Amino acid sequence: MENFLLTIVVALIVGYIFLKLKVPGAMMVGSIIAVSILNISTGLAYMPAVSKTIAQIIAGSFIAIGLEKSDLKRLKHIYKPATVLLVGMLILNIVLGLIIHYTSHLDLVTSLMSAIPGGISEVPIISEEMGADSSTVAVMQFTRLIFGVGLFPLIINKVSKLRHLKDGETEEVYKRSITRNDSIQNLLLTIMVASTFGILGSKTGIPSATLVFSMISTIVFKLSTNKGSMPRWMRWIAQLLSGAYIGSSIGMNEVSQMRYLIWPGFLLVSGYLVACFLIGNILHKKYNMSLAEAMLAATPAGASDMALISADIGIESADVVVLQVIRMVTVISVFPQVLMFILEVLG
Repeated sequence: MENFLLTIVVALIVGYIFLKLKVPGAMMVGSIIAVSILNISTGLAYMPAVSKTIAQIIAGSFIAIGLEKSDLKRLKHIYKPATVLLVGMLILNIVLGLIIHYTSHLDLVTSLMSAIPGGISEVPIISEEMGADSSTVAVMQFTRLIFGVGLFPLIINKVSKLRHLKDGETEEVYKRSITRNDSIQNLLLTIMVASTFGILGSKTGIPSATLVFSMISTIVFKLSTNKGSMPRWMRWIAQLLSGAYIGSSIGMNEVSQMRYLIWPGFLLVSGYLVACFLIGNILHKKYNMSLAEAMLAATPAGASDMALISADIGIESADVVVLQVIRMVTVISVFPQVLMFILEVLG
C-alpha cells in the first residue's frame, strides 16, 4: 500500500506540473515519466492491475459523454465523409503499422497499435491487453499527439489560405449544440453504469472490451436519460492511472530501447501528414467541405483539441468536432478488433 501511495503521489505531482505547462496529454505523459524514473531509481513503483480496469472505464465513459444527440442527427448529413475518413484512417493504420514493423525493430502488434489514430489515454492500455509494448505505444501516441496538435494545424492554415486565395471557398456552417448536466448525482449514476458494463466487458477476455462496454453503456445512458456526466478532472484521473500503470513497468532496458523509436516516429508523423492531405482533399472536393475544415477533420488529434484549434484559425463549423468524435468512438471500439484479426491472419 505504501508503494502504491508513493507511486500515485509522484505521478500526481509531475502530472500536475505538466498540466500547468500545458503539455498535451499532460497527466498521462507526466505520470509515465515520473513513475518510470521512480521505478528505475528505486524499484518502489507499484500499480495494481485493477488500476488499468478503472482507467479504461473512466476513459470509455469520458469519450461517450462527448457524443451528443445533435451529432447523431447530423450524421445523416455527414455519414459519407465520415465513412471516407474512417476507411482512410483504417487503411493508413494497417499500412503504416506494417511499414513500421518491417523497417524497424518493433514487433507487429506494437507497430499496429502505435499507428492507431486513437487517444493517448486509451490506446496504450488497450495495447497492453493485446500483448504490445505499452511503453513504446505511449511514446508513439504522444508523438502523434504533439505533431497533430502543434504542427499540423499550422500547415493546414497556410495551405488553406493559399488555396482560398487561389479559387475562393464558401463554407456551410454547422453549429454544434452541447448539453451539460454535471452534478454529483449524475456523475455517480454515470460511473455506476460505466463500471457495471465495463466490468462485464473485462470478463469477456476481448481486447478493449472494458473500455468499449463502458463507452457504449454510457452513450445509451446519456442519450436516453440526458443525465450523463463526466467532468474533465475524471479524464485526468484516467490519464494518471494509465500513465502510472505503464510507468511502473518501465525499467532501464525499456529506456535504452527508446533511441530506436526515432525512425518509427518519423514514419508515423510523415504517414499521418500525407494522409491528412490526401483524405482532406478528398473530403474537400467530393463533399463541399472547406479545405481547412476537411484537413482538420483528418488530423490525428482529439475532438476537444480540434474544437479549440479550429476556432483559433477561423473555422466555425462544428462538423470537424463531430467527425473527430465519430473517429474516436469508432477507432477505440472497432480498430483493435480489426487489428486483432490481421494479427491472427499473419500469424
